[in-house]
Amino acid sequence: MNPWKGIKGLPKNIWLISIASLINRSGTMVIIFLTLYVSQSLEESATLAGLVVAVYGLGAFISAPFVGRLSDKIGEILLMKISLFGSAAFLFIFSFIHDYYLILLLSFLWSIINEAFRPASLSFISNESSSAQRKTAFALYRLAINLGMSIGPVIGGVLSEISYSLLFYVDAATCLAAAIFLMVVKWDLRKKPGVEQKVDFVEKKTAFFSALSNKAFLYFLLAALPVSIVYMQSMSTLPLYVVEYLGFSNSTFGLLIAVNTVLIILIELPLNASMTGWKDENSLYLGIVLTGIGFGALIFADTITILVITIVIWTFGEMIFFPGAATMASELALENRKGEFMGFYQMVFSLSFMLAPYVGTFIYDKFSPTALWAATFFFSLVSMLFVYLSEKAKRVNT
Repeated sequence: MNPWKGIKGLPKNIWLISIASLINRSGTMVIIFLTLYVSQSLEESATLAGLVVAVYGLGAFISAPFVGRLSDKIGEILLMKISLFGSAAFLFIFSFIHDYYLILLLSFLWSIINEAFRPASLSFISNESSSAQRKTAFALYRLAINLGMSIGPVIGGVLSEISYSLLFYVDAATCLAAAIFLMVVKWDLRKKPGVEQKVDFVEKKTAFFSALSNKAFLYFLLAALPVSIVYMQSMSTLPLYVVEYLGFSNSTFGLLIAVNTVLIILIELPLNASMTGWKDENSLYLGIVLTGIGFGALIFADTITILVITIVIWTFGEMIFFPGAATMASELALENRKGEFMGFYQMVFSLSFMLAPYVGTFIYDKFSPTALWAATFFFSLVSMLFVYLSEKAKRVNT
């Protein structure tokens, strides 16, 4: 079987939205350097700098289901254009604000408009791909994001040495470029934008958020949270463990993380194309198991070789779990409410973004690194349990 065969058959619209995401993500740098900007340029404490990012995460968390529902109403492409143009405006204004409390307010508002792109784009991919194509389609989308994220922070690091204002201008420029791209390309839409399909009257009358009455979907969300918290340790406690506990250099950690990035860029797309036809639950089980083993095995990591092996294992877990999870969220969503369901799905990752650093560092500091990595394996088991409950609830409903 040729794993690249499924990629060639992806609809044109999936490639277009992935290109737009690549353009946008290639300029992602402000959120990466925001704490440094607040602490160095505004001369605020590390705690206050961290609060700015936390407020950003809070805005994304609160707004996700609402902007997802909005995309069902007005259409995904229109909402993505609004998000990109709005983000460009906020980023431009951001560069002139130096009052800390105004920056807190702007961060909250910016997160709402900026993160509106995510559920809208996920919903768009769900609507514009068939069930058999979705896993590959989400993998292509993730590839575009990862490629962009490998460019933006590098450029941002150089620009920050010159002037932090340049970060805001370049980030805003790529938002504008992506918005213009969405405007000028020719779309061949399967679903008329901004038109909500007819649904059962009782359902519309009883639930503004249909996702909250879907037991299988709620169990799925509960499954996604613990394993996402585990994965987020790669950006919070893992650098502490490698540099402070094991005694390796910052540059060594950077090279180790590059293993993750390279594997994703080279393997994730054909890997998921080769898994077309797998049950969504089986993809999630395998992805969660590999993630849990990869992070849990850090208990035994005391050499570069073992560290690389653990990173390879949890990277394969990441590459399998996240496209599979997006596909399962799409399959569980009602046809007319995919934006809403994807909004709740995105909300889980915003929550994990906020919780993971605190949960991980608390266990790391109060107990030990060994306890932390053992806990990551336990969290993965909890995720597997909720996947099983979701699968069971789905069978009952069908």
